[in-house]
Amino acid sequence: MRPGTKHIRKLLIDPIRSLAAEGMLSGILLLAVTIISLVVSNLSIAPSYLAFWKADPGIPFFHLNVVEWINDGLMPVFFLLVGLEIKRELIKGELSRPRKALLPVIAAACGMIFPALIYIGFNLSNPEVLHGWAIPTATDIAFSLGILSLLGKRVPFPLVIFLMALAIIDDLGAILILTTFYAGTLHIWMLLGALGTLALLIALNFYKVRTLWAYLLPGLVLWYFVLHSGIHPTIAGVLLALTIPLPSGEILEHRLTKIVSYVILPVFALANTAIPLSLDLAGNLVSTLSAGVILGLFIGKPLGIVFSSWLMVKTGISPMPKDVNWKMMTGLGMVAGIGFTMSIFITTLSFQHEILADTAKLAVICGSLLSAIGGLVVLRFTAHGAR
Repeated sequence: MRPGTKHIRKLLIDPIRSLAAEGMLSGILLLAVTIISLVVSNLSIAPSYLAFWKADPGIPFFHLNVVEWINDGLMPVFFLLVGLEIKRELIKGELSRPRKALLPVIAAACGMIFPALIYIGFNLSNPEVLHGWAIPTATDIAFSLGILSLLGKRVPFPLVIFLMALAIIDDLGAILILTTFYAGTLHIWMLLGALGTLALLIALNFYKVRTLWAYLLPGLVLWYFVLHSGIHPTIAGVLLALTIPLPSGEILEHRLTKIVSYVILPVFALANTAIPLSLDLAGNLVSTLSAGVILGLFIGKPLGIVFSSWLMVKTGISPMPKDVNWKMMTGLGMVAGIGFTMSIFITTLSFQHEILADTAKLAVICGSLLSAIGGLVVLRFTAHGAR
C-alpha cells in the first residue's frame, strides 16, 4: 500500500468504518443531509432546488412528483425493513417472551399516548392543525441508537436492548396509526386487487416457498394496488414483510439495512427538509402547533415511558432491565423523544398546507434536537461506571 493511500485510509476510511460499526454513521448522515437541505433551501439557488423536488419525472401510469416518489415509492422499502424487524423480534427476539416484552410494549404505548395528549391539549380548539396529533408520537430508531452509541460502554447493554424493543413497538404503533387515521378515499377495485395479491403471498408462505423473488415480484404488484387504493402505500411494505418466511426475511433484512440507512432515509430527509425559512415561519415556532410537537417529543415521550415503566415495575408485573436505574430510564425516555424520520413522514400526511407542514417539520427538528441533547446529558452523568 502506497503511503498516500495509507494516509487517506487512516484519516477517512477507518473513522467511517468505525462509526458504521458503532451504529452512529446513519444518524450522522441524516443530520448532515438535513443541515445541507435547510441551507440550500435558503440560498440563491433555492427556487431551482425546491422546484426539483416538485417536478414530475413523467413516468407512465403514475402522476407523482419527485418528493411523492420518495415518500410513496422508497419509504415502503423502509417499512418493509421495519416489518421484517418486528416479525423477527416477535418470533425469536426480545418480544417473544411475554413477561419480558410487556415492559417495552406498555412503555412504547404510553410513550405514544402522552405526546398525543399534549399535542391535542394545545390544539383542541384549532381543528386546522388537530389532524397532526400523531406527529410527536414517533421514535427514530437510527438517531436514538446513535445517541446511545456516543456514550459507548457507559450505557448498560440491557438499556440498549430495551430502547430497540421500544422503538420497534413504536414503529408498529405508527403503522397502525397510518392505517387507521391517515387513509384516504378507498377505491374498492384496487383494494380487492391488493387483497388478492396478499392472498397469493400468504399462499406462498403456507406452501413454504423460500425464494425471495417469489415474494418481491408480487410485492411490487401489491404496492401498485395499495398506492391506488386510498391506503398509504407504506402499508404494502409491512404486509409483504409479514408474509415472507423468517429465514428468507432475515436474509432480506440483512441486504436492506445498509440501503435503507445510507440511501433511502438520507434521500427522504434531504427531500422533506427542503424548507425555505422566513420571519413568518420562525414566528410560527411559538404557535400551538409547534408547542404541541416540541413538548410532545421533549416532555410527553419521557413522561409516558418513565411513568408507565415505574408503574409496571412497582406493581411487580414486569421486571426492570438488569443494571438499569430510574435515572437511566429517564435519559432513555428523553432519547426516545427523537422523532425525526417517522415524525416528519407523518407530517407530510397530516398537512397539505405548505406553511403548516414546514412549521411542523421545524418543530420536529427542534423537539428532536432538545431530546437528543437532554438524553445525552442525563445518560452521560447517570450511566457512568455502569457495566
